[in-house]
Amino acid sequence: MLDRPVKTPCIGVCSTGIGDSVCRGCKRFCHEVIDWNSYSLVQKQIIDNRLAGFLSQCVSNKIRVLDKDLLQWHLQVQQIRYAEHHDEFCWVFSLLKAGAGQIENGRDYGFDVDRDYRDLTLNELRELIDQEFYILSEAHYERYMLSPDLFRERSK
Repeated sequence: MLDRPVKTPCIGVCSTGIGDSVCRGCKRFCHEVIDWNSYSLVQKQIIDNRLAGFLSQCVSNKIRVLDKDLLQWHLQVQQIRYAEHHDEFCWVFSLLKAGAGQIENGRDYGFDVDRDYRDLTLNELRELIDQEFYILSEAHYERYMLSPDLFRERSK
């Protein structure tokens, strides 16, 4: 892993304070939210990589990136916060979070929506991706955080 700093994934919409095991905002586990400031750089990078991988998976199932350079140019010109070390699918999600309602044609920004999802507005697509990202994070939490003994038994 590189020694790059990891910005907090917090977006200021924490739901762990109301009892969620996985934050509906940033998708971190409740203990990761609580302990974030005490984590080492490596621990933060592991969490960052997991979240980016889950998000990338959810986006790539619905969107194709046609021009990575054009996409990145728009992010930079519009001064949209994005993690440059994440892949282009995470970049698309950053763009959609910042202004899905202002994008008329994704091709002008370097991406295209899969035909199975073209009947959705980009705002609806962004919400669908965010819901799937949450479901994937929650399933991971339930599988590996709530039942560690089950995992150990199966790996023997």
